[in-house]
Amino acid sequence: MTATFETQRAALADVVAIPVTPFAEDGSVDQDAHRALLRRLLDGGIGTLTPNGNTGEFYALAPEERQLVTEMTLDEAGGRAVILVGVGHDVPTAVASARHARELGAAMVMVHQPVHPYVSQGGWVDYHRAIAEAVPELGVVPYIRNAQLSGVRLAELADCCPNVIGVKYAVPDASRFAGFARDAGLDRFVWVAGLAEPYAPSYFSAGATGFTSGLVNVAPAVSLNMIEALRSGDYPGAMKVWEQIRRFEELRAANGSADNVTVVKEALAALGLCRRDVRPPSRLLSEDERDEVAAIAAGWSI
Repeated sequence: MTATFETQRAALADVVAIPVTPFAEDGSVDQDAHRALLRRLLDGGIGTLTPNGNTGEFYALAPEERQLVTEMTLDEAGGRAVILVGVGHDVPTAVASARHARELGAAMVMVHQPVHPYVSQGGWVDYHRAIAEAVPELGVVPYIRNAQLSGVRLAELADCCPNVIGVKYAVPDASRFAGFARDAGLDRFVWVAGLAEPYAPSYFSAGATGFTSGLVNVAPAVSLNMIEALRSGDYPGAMKVWEQIRRFEELRAANGSADNVTVVKEALAALGLCRRDVRPPSRLLSEDERDEVAAIAAGWSI
């Protein structure tokens, strides 16, 4: 019997939270703070969590830390959320991470964009196929940041791997997304706006039904307000939320998203929820930037 992945599909058509990974003073993963932040998301009504996403500093974590983050997230969530575990790096590492997620009870894996100077479209299919075929019981969600990739290649992957059920699309071009989704099969996949709230209204207008969020770590209600507006077709309401978060997201996106994670952690630190520490190649904000982030966060209903 072919799996339908209905629960997983529904979880993707939502706010897909990317939790931060808080660090202790000694630089290790702060397990107590991490669990507290996860509970805050769950208590705030968030039902889809992505441990080891980019807001979680995936590429700055050691393999054993990525395993720890996965384990804590699944343990803390219990049955309260659907877990989409970020996996990546070389194929054996990604497969091992996906199997670890499966053993712990995760429902899906998100495959980070291949980090390699030479990515062919056929090789992209091969990379994702190797991972998807290793965990046929799990839903698989490619994270697409490559503007050169064609929708036809995604369809080719799904022909081989029916567990490829959704796409986190993070190319900053709504027109390109609309074409890509239709070339791949608009109704075949769950389309997640992978550039979070700033792009959610435009991507929803072209077929997305979910969006990722790092801001949700700070203000879950704000993210939920946006998706509720988008689901009801209330684009003016969604744009009111967009205006509310605009400056915060501009700070995150500045200079090639250099401070994407830092701004989120700074807001959490201003609220007394975790330390502001990030790992290289990210960096701390200046005092003026810290003050601005704190003022923005203080102005939200949290």
